[in-house]
Amino acid sequence: MAGSRAAIRYAKAILDIAQGNNNSEKVLADMNTIVSAVKESKELKLFLESPIVNVQTKRNALVEVFASAQPETKALFQLLLENKRFGILASIGDQYQELYNEANGIENAVVTTAVPLDAALEDKVLAKIATFTSKKVNLTNVVDPAIIGGFVLRIGDQQYNASVANRLLQLKREFSN
Repeated sequence: MAGSRAAIRYAKAILDIAQGNNNSEKVLADMNTIVSAVKESKELKLFLESPIVNVQTKRNALVEVFASAQPETKALFQLLLENKRFGILASIGDQYQELYNEANGIENAVVTTAVPLDAALEDKVLAKIATFTSKKVNLTNVVDPAIIGGFVLRIGDQQYNASVANRLLQLKREFSN
């Protein structure tokens, strides 16, 4: 929990600096790259969390790996060096993404379907989402054959379940009573 609070503070600070430099979108791209790299590479995650590896070595490695990163991101690496907090780098990236989306009126939506969405169906889902929210929406499609058909839409803390599996469960409950 303390790591997440610290990650929020670091993310707020880097977002403030990036907004002041009118560079928040490029820093967002850096954070997306960092988060995906740490999540995809077990070795990188262990390297950053290791208490054995020297913090200067960690910083140098990050500067090399993310050589095209923005100056604000490289400044974050230096700050993490000074505070010996490289283990929360991925959390900082996640928090930065959330704060950036909040500041720019962007909301994340997840639609779960039995089969992958095609472009036409995705457009229909985005049109339906527009009736729920006026914010810009980032849509993510998750495929789960267990829902049989239909979809489950989650926007923020709201969920709309129009899946066949849910309907069958409702019918089962009705017949059981």
